[in-house]
Amino acid sequence: MTAIPSFTGDANPYGGGDPYADYRTADFPFTQYADLADRRLGAGVIAANDEFFAQRENLLVPEPAEFDPEHFGHKGKIMDGWETRRRRGASAEHPWPTAEDHDWALVRLGAPGVIRGIVVDTAHFRGNYPQAVSVEGTCVPGSPSPEELLGDDVKWTTLVPRTAVGGHAANGFAVAAEQCFTHLRVNQHPDGGIARLRVHGEVVPDPAWLRALGTFDVVALENGGRAEDASNLFYSPASNTIQPGRSRKMDDGWETRRRRDQGHDWIRYRLAAQAQVRALEIDTAYLKGNSAGWASVSVKDGEDGDWQEILPRTRLQPDTNHRFVLPAPAVGTHARVDIFPDGGISRLRLFGSLTPEGTSRLAARHQELGG
Repeated sequence: MTAIPSFTGDANPYGGGDPYADYRTADFPFTQYADLADRRLGAGVIAANDEFFAQRENLLVPEPAEFDPEHFGHKGKIMDGWETRRRRGASAEHPWPTAEDHDWALVRLGAPGVIRGIVVDTAHFRGNYPQAVSVEGTCVPGSPSPEELLGDDVKWTTLVPRTAVGGHAANGFAVAAEQCFTHLRVNQHPDGGIARLRVHGEVVPDPAWLRALGTFDVVALENGGRAEDASNLFYSPASNTIQPGRSRKMDDGWETRRRRDQGHDWIRYRLAAQAQVRALEIDTAYLKGNSAGWASVSVKDGEDGDWQEILPRTRLQPDTNHRFVLPAPAVGTHARVDIFPDGGISRLRLFGSLTPEGTSRLAARHQELGG
């Protein structure tokens, strides 16, 4: 498996000005999927063998890595990423690290899921990035400790084989393993620094947990919902609208560019499985002068089903959570929110429960993927 495309070698030393001016990146096809390593989902870097220069937790910071050329500490240059010390060989006659020497970090995904692609970002690590990286995955239920994950009885699957990477670059890798993972082991060979890690994929919820909950948000990302498409992503991704919790700032929702025509904007979602929707929320938190003016919500059952409007076009207030109880449950596998004419919403919640068919299909997929 190779990067799409691949970057190798050093970047030029920082020469002043915009530190991202010579950053190497590309459009990766798998970034349409949610980031399973998002801290908002509950992801974390639970252990690393070394973090001498920069802390492992930086790997999952949602914002792009920052660079301050004047920022030094008592250990040296302070970098916005995970950086280990330089490895050395065993003796003066053999001062170089061996081919097997490497550093590692254990990452707990925010939600179990099928991984479609991984980005190992070495932004600002121009001459101190790893020569190569590799990534392994495993599926361990519950809340295992680092010691348990590193035990001999845990089976790890190679997702990204040892592959050369480039400095100051977004190194992307497509993943073809059709199974569920809960944890990753990120390896850098032999040492160096990685700024950010992104793990794009599809959440695979535990059907037993959803069955125990009974009524839950059937479009929530953490429960297996997904934003499939949207009319406009100018300011922020549509997947923000199904993130856990309330929005905490304006760019934590979905906002479109200003329209200068007579159209409107929309997001289409796939629900966790076929479900009965009984109530919904549309939140415009922190969208004060740019919230959508009106919104409607529809559902359809199956890819070829017809859209059924469950909330007619309704006036929205800025910075407000709007709640609606449906007069009768609506059955569907997909949902769509239409906003008029443009603007944004911060969250969409669809409360309901899985149908017997939805439960059966979700359980079969969970078993098939080894969840």
